[in-house]
Amino acid sequence: MQEKSLIGSFRSLAGALLIGLLLNGCELIAPPAALKPPGPDQPLVVALSADPAFQQPATDSEGMNGISRDLTELFAQHLGVKVRFVTVTGRSGPADLVMKNQAHMIATVPIRPDDPTLIYSPPLFETSQVIVQHANALPLDTPEKLAGREIELLPGAPQVRALAALGIKPPPRLVEQGDTNELELLSGIADFRHELVASDELHFNLATNTSPDLAIALKLPEALAYGWAFSPAHPELRQKAAEFIAAIRENGTLRRLYDRYFGHIERLDSQDVGKFLDAVQTRLPALRRHFEEAQTVSGIDWRLLAALAWQESKWEPLATSPTGVRGIMMLTEETADRLGVKNRLDPRESILAGARYLTMLMDELPAEILPPERLWFALAAYNLGMGHLRGGRQFAAGLKKSPNHWADMKDVLPLLARPEYYRRLKSGRARGGETVIMVENVRNYYDILVRLEPRRGLPPLQASLAMQ
Repeated sequence: MQEKSLIGSFRSLAGALLIGLLLNGCELIAPPAALKPPGPDQPLVVALSADPAFQQPATDSEGMNGISRDLTELFAQHLGVKVRFVTVTGRSGPADLVMKNQAHMIATVPIRPDDPTLIYSPPLFETSQVIVQHANALPLDTPEKLAGREIELLPGAPQVRALAALGIKPPPRLVEQGDTNELELLSGIADFRHELVASDELHFNLATNTSPDLAIALKLPEALAYGWAFSPAHPELRQKAAEFIAAIRENGTLRRLYDRYFGHIERLDSQDVGKFLDAVQTRLPALRRHFEEAQTVSGIDWRLLAALAWQESKWEPLATSPTGVRGIMMLTEETADRLGVKNRLDPRESILAGARYLTMLMDELPAEILPPERLWFALAAYNLGMGHLRGGRQFAAGLKKSPNHWADMKDVLPLLARPEYYRRLKSGRARGGETVIMVENVRNYYDILVRLEPRRGLPPLQASLAMQ
């Protein structure tokens, strides 16, 4: 019953998210009949699909964020113009706006080399095309086992071409599902509304964080690239986009933005997710008021604090490690004394202290580390200690890595366990690899809670601390 309740909640949330995306796009209900090229008096108008993988409600405001918006805002800055967004449903909706000269470009869409109606930027990122089934279903180890099977997919999905290229006889029956999004379509496998869904690995990995009973039945041979699309009437804008993408690929901006939204989503397995989803129903309700109180006093999203506590103790107030850290936030005795904690095993006291400690760690970080990565660095220090984190940052520059970006420090911190590195540090040896895993897990659990638990009012400080 709990599983069905969770799935039902997720379906409702996905529907509400879709409505929210549409409402957010109402800023361009009546776009101009013909757009001028982007310039001082003409914003760059960007059409967005209502895909929650690429844009979602912001955790720190009533607006939206996501890799689609972040990248196109940077592109607009590169052009020296303002940007306006319009969100539309359906695969053809954004293309219609561009072809009618009501939008300059489409953000984050599958690149279709055989499409004569649009021209595309170089790829922003690539993923595999996959057929997804229930984890308990019989395996499909060859394409021939798809013969005659019914496969659900979105209208105009790129998997149509990939499946046709396999030459399966008789071909699978492709059923287009409109008025939905890819994550919602995948969730239909978990509650047995669909048997097979054609999707891609990026969406699959996102979906398994709330529907752990999904499995990849088959990988299709063609990779899927995502990029930007433009009207053939505006090749100059496409050329500027190509130059911009080359620049952000070269300077690492593209890699860091991709890591911000997708770099952590493959960390958890189905058992990890299943246990967490069960505990959200059974353990979290009794603790939620303490996490929300901690949000009020610290400015940190209560869902992030809950995710950290789950990673640390599995929400067990009496948790104790062999090294002596105790309580739901797994505080050391030294840290507890520093924070004036009388009883580390008291859930409320531990949660409030853990939130205060995380805030203190953020305050100790240099100003060059910006949100949301500032919070990820603080999580690393929570696990590793600030001294070890500083040591890792010292090595970064010599390794041609940025000490201020988490995507780079993920590669550096594991080196603190190797003698040729830690012997050069006053702080000594550290299990930096375990710290990276801890931070990425917390980011995943937080993402799950953001999807399952509605956003509530956050104190003003949250705007600078929220994880995006």
